[in-house]
Order: sequence, then C-alpha cells, then structure tokens
Amino acid sequence: MAVLSKRREYISSIEEKKYTIEQALDFFKSSPKINFLESVDVAVNLGIDTEKSDQNMRGATSLPAGSGKPCKVAVFAEGDLAVEAKDVGADEVGMQDLAKKIKEGNLSVDVIIATPETMKIVSPLGKILGPQGLMPNPKTGTVTKDISNAVKNVKSGQIRYRSDKGGVIHGRIGDVSYTPDQIQENLETL
Repeated sequence: MAVLSKRREYISSIEEKKYTIEQALDFFKSSPKINFLESVDVAVNLGIDTEKSDQNMRGATSLPAGSGKPCKVAVFAEGDLAVEAKDVGADEVGMQDLAKKIKEGNLSVDVIIATPETMKIVSPLGKILGPQGLMPNPKTGTVTKDISNAVKNVKSGQIRYRSDKGGVIHGRIGDVSYTPDQIQENLETL
C-alpha cells in the first residue's frame, strides 16, 4: 500500500461542503508546507452546448490583482512599433529573426503579439504556434495595432480563456499569497 504524504493526508481530510474563499485559503495556508507557491485556479461550468459554434466562448480579460504568474512576451513588429514594444517591456521583439528562433525551437515565451501587417510572417508559423496555444488571434487581443496596450495588459496579469469540450472555462486567478479580497475580485472579473 502506498504511503500518503502529510500534505496529501491533510488535503484528503477536506469535508464535502461549500467553503467561502477565505475558508478555502485558510485551509491551504495552514496545510503542511511545500517548496513552491500554489496557484488558485477556477473552473466555471457554463452549461453551454459546445457543438454549437455560436455558444463557444473565447477571449481575454485583465484581472484587477493580476494572475500572479510572470509572463514572457514576444512581439512581431519593426520600426517605431518595435521600439515602443521594447519600451513597455516586451521580452523579445523582431520580425524574420524572431520567426527563425521559433522555427528552430529556441524561443520560450508565454504570449506572442503581432500587428495585422506582420501576420504574413506569423501565419506560416501556425503549425508550430497553434498546438502550443501561442498563435496570435484578434479575439484574444494578440493581433492588434496598439502594441503598447497589448504588452501592458499581458504583463499586468491578463488571462486568456476558452471553453473546453464540456463547456467549462478554466483559469488561474491568483496564488495562495493573495488576500481573499483579491481572489474574490479576480473571480468576479473572470
């Protein structure tokens, strides 16, 4: 028989009842310690028919308290827009050189932002970026002419959401270091 860790044993002692956000955070903060900062995720059952394309949901929203996860951003831009993107905190900026790094697999980023004009360079990368969930999309605000706002939003804790096959949206709304009010605010925003 497998031996349960102290933490696993503690978590299995949870009662099946409704908890307030404050009670849930207190429960996890008082559990045996681990070597990383746990995230707080949420799953919302929308009750939609996912076979009907008009009911599927996809988008992005900025959380008031941020997501608690640092985000690396790459921007496809040149000229003044490239300088602007670097100034507001983009980690990687470029055109053909950036495309080459992606093809070689030498680029590790969380979000890729592009302008409509640069999509002619980004589109051929769809087979690489698509399966990773990195392909820029106007619905999530990653294909835009307003590069500085897009980079600021992503860096400040914007999350992307999408309904899965069961009609459920999953998302990170913080970590256990957040106050219950911050978690509540992020949850209501999502």
